[in-house]
Amino acid sequence: MPTILLVEDNEMNRDMLLRRLERKGYRVIAAKDGAEGYDLARSQSPDIILMDIGLPVMNGWELTRRLKSELKTSYIPIIALTGHALAIDRAMALEVGCDDYDTKPVDFVRLLIKIEKLIFEKENHMNLRPSSSTACSAGLSGQRKS
Repeated sequence: MPTILLVEDNEMNRDMLLRRLERKGYRVIAAKDGAEGYDLARSQSPDIILMDIGLPVMNGWELTRRLKSELKTSYIPIIALTGHALAIDRAMALEVGCDDYDTKPVDFVRLLIKIEKLIFEKENHMNLRPSSSTACSAGLSGQRKS
């Protein structure tokens, strides 16, 4: 079951998204501000993060920059969620490191499609990276056949 970190300061939005995502089979952990989101992203290693932008303590732009700059969290896809629907807002989201962008009010079906796509891409990317033991085993088996 994939884990979603929902970083949202508005209690009604947070509760609505949390319930709907859980009904779709996701495990959801929630943070109400940027600092809590940072701590949960580092300690829980979620499969994806839904990031509100207008957060207290640390806004979504800064939190995304921090998470994407750290090796431990840089691989986690982030979808920015914001009430700002201008092209400049989308450009800013991508510039700071968000993998996608969606506007509020949330179109839940559209958001689910984006979540599933990014989780699928992340899993495929992680499976394609050769581990050192796999590379060594492949090299050794190749040597044995010679």
